[in-house]
Amino acid sequence: MFNGSSAKSSNDPYSSSISSLNDHIQAGMSNSESLVGIDEVQKSLNRSRASVYRYCNTDARNLNPPFNPRKLNPEYRSDQKDPLLFHPNEVARFAKDILRIKEVSVEVLNSPSTATQNVLNAILEELRIIRSQLEFNDPSTNKKPTPDNEDDRPAV
Repeated sequence: MFNGSSAKSSNDPYSSSISSLNDHIQAGMSNSESLVGIDEVQKSLNRSRASVYRYCNTDARNLNPPFNPRKLNPEYRSDQKDPLLFHPNEVARFAKDILRIKEVSVEVLNSPSTATQNVLNAILEELRIIRSQLEFNDPSTNKKPTPDNEDDRPAV
């Protein structure tokens, strides 16, 4: 989690949007790729859709322009028709550094289980069972030299 080092000021016009930014970033991160769309960015920054598009580092002639520290940089796209997706850390960086929102925090949450993850977890569990059975049946893995069991060590 990243926390801004500056304390909130009661005169800060953006202080009310800080908690909103945190809530929307965390809500947007619940998708499987942990990337947020333009709607989540709009809600989290409390800006209009047009201004979010104005902040974005996009170019009609270049699908993936180079990183621009003064702009909101989307993730790489393979096609011009792909939607703009943003990493939550990039949204937080932009909010803190460019929009001067004093305190920004981003928490990375685990994505929901997919069918692939479920299969991999089942395979892992089976491998653990096989390993425990092999270790139980192999007497050489059960005895390890310890300071209390000096009889098992060879004489010098």
